[in-house]
Formats: sequence, structure tokens, C-alpha cells
Amino acid sequence: MDEEYDVEFIEHEERSAKFLVRGITPAFANGIRRAMIADVSTLAIDEVRFIENSSVMFDEQIALRLGLVPLSTPPDEFDEDDVVTLSLDVSGPATAYSGDIVSSDEMVQPATDNVPIIELKDGQRLELEADAVLSTGKDHAKHQGGVSVGYRNLQRVEPVGDRGEFEDADAEIYRGVIDDDGELVDTAEFDNDITKRYPDQEVEVVDVPDAFVFNLETDGSMPVEELFVRAVESIDERAAELQDAVSL
Repeated sequence: MDEEYDVEFIEHEERSAKFLVRGITPAFANGIRRAMIADVSTLAIDEVRFIENSSVMFDEQIALRLGLVPLSTPPDEFDEDDVVTLSLDVSGPATAYSGDIVSSDEMVQPATDNVPIIELKDGQRLELEADAVLSTGKDHAKHQGGVSVGYRNLQRVEPVGDRGEFEDADAEIYRGVIDDDGELVDTAEFDNDITKRYPDQEVEVVDVPDAFVFNLETDGSMPVEELFVRAVESIDERAAELQDAVSL
């Protein structure tokens, strides 16, 4: 896409972020949200081969848990047909964690080491091999890199006059981020009640056109910036495919 969009981070951590995007339509904002959930490819365990399982849990239950362990997915390093082999070998008494999974590729590791898989008693053992494949959230939820993705219009506060001297101020609750005279303010700072920030003034709160605040949390398979960029790229690719199809 040739358009330029203004992106400003309000909160930024490795796996979660709150950021403002200006210059996009509501339809495009929703497209980004859907793409971050369903269109960005991640690696996840898809097939498990059990060598020994003397635990109390069925093979299928353990395989399900392994499939839900997020794996780091470096960009542009793998194709849809690639397979990454992982292994796990833990003997009891011990708890098998995601951090015990050994990968054949240094670039692909469990995104979190402390996900419990199963508690093994004395004399029990779990030994297995697993194949991780690349796919998207539209195929299976275990490939959803964005585990929590939401957005809402940026709202701007406009004072319209002084509050009457003897006028009681009823709570006016707004949630999210507001534009207060050019400053981005999280409403949680004043308990989401705008009257606490403007105790003596009447204000109007209006939507800012084509400006949206995103709240994003990833499963750890990739940083938030990477997930956002790849989601936008996926929209760009699909738009180009549609344009080519229409032009035929």
C-alpha cells in the first residue's frame, strides 16, 4: 500500500501494547484486527509421536496441551511446507514444562518456559517427538499470534464552559484513551470518570475521525510490532490478489 499511516505507541511491552493509528477507516481498522488474529502465520506443534508415556494422561490429551504451547516464529524464515522437530524427555517425580522441550532449530523455541504440561510421579516417564508446522489462525486457534486484539475510536475532550456553582456533577464514565488538548491520556488515570479530570467544567467527548486506539496482546510467538506489520502486509497481499483477479 502506498498510503502513509501515523502510528504512536502509548504503552509498549514485548508481548502487549496500546497504540494509536491515524489515517485509517473503520473498515481498515477492523481488517487489521481480524488479520492479527487469523492471517499471520505462526509455528505450532501439529503431530506428536510418543516413545513412552507411563503417566496417567492419555496421549491425545498431552498432544493437545503441546499444540497450545506458543513457539517463537521468526519472520520470513519458514515456508508452509517446512517442519521443525521438537522433543521432550522427562522422568518423574517431576513436572514437565514447556521449557523442557528441545528444538532442532535454535530459532524456534517455546515462547514461555513455565507452561506446565503434566506432573509425573515416581517411576513415570514422558518421552516424545513432535513436528511443528506453519499455519494461520483461520486454520486453527493454536496458530493465533494475537490472543487479545481490540480497538476503539480515539475520543477528544472539548471543554464547553464552566459548571454551575451549585450544580452536582454526575459521573461520566469513558474507557480507553482520550485526546486531551493534544495529550494522549488513559482514562484509568482518573478512574474513567471525566468529571474528576474536569471537576469545574462542562465537556463534550467526540470521536476523532479515522483515528483508532488498538489494544494488543500476543502469545509470545513474535513481538507486537512484528504481528502488526505482518497483519497489514497480509491485507496488502490479498488486496493485490483481488486487483489482479479483477483486471483479468
